Amino acid sequence: MRRALIAGAALALLAVPAGAPAKPSNTDRSEAAKECRAERGSTSATREAFRAKYGTNRNAKNAFGKCVSRRGADEEREGDANRTNAAKECKAEREELGGEEFAAKHGTNKNGRNAYGKCVSAKAEESEQEADAEDAKQIKERKSAARECAAERSTSGAEAFAEKYGTNRNKRNAFGKCVSQTAKA
Repeated sequence: MRRALIAGAALALLAVPAGAPAKPSNTDRSEAAKECRAERGSTSATREAFRAKYGTNRNAKNAFGKCVSRRGADEEREGDANRTNAAKECKAEREELGGEEFAAKHGTNKNGRNAYGKCVSAKAEESEQEADAEDAKQIKERKSAARECAAERSTSGAEAFAEKYGTNRNKRNAFGKCVSQTAKA
């Protein structure tokens, strides 16, 4: 019996490592897919920039999946951080206002006992909306940079463009490097 308990405990410890990241939820993946569709855009320039950022080669078919995977993990981390920060903010607010005033401000049921949960939910949602707005801004800047780089490449010529921005042996990364530099500027 004792061996069975020890073996079971050892298996349980091995099943979920302590530092293992949580798997993104369906909501996180859905939100990530929306952001990836927006980033990919519909023009050839934005699609090329998208492949350059997420693909493993020039004609990467796996770019969308990699984008969703990366952004889904980001959404999960943002959500965890938002909930943690919201909980800290609500605890501080509850200490500052006092229990009764805090319950009156945030509580929605007759005795106000749901005030802390409602406060955390509201603050986490607000933080999530701010993070989504920042993501949308970055996507817009990247798409604009892709259009600028495509225009520069067509006016200066492919070879001059590759020479200016390319950093690897065959200079094939020129478009991605241009988009990255232009978006950061």
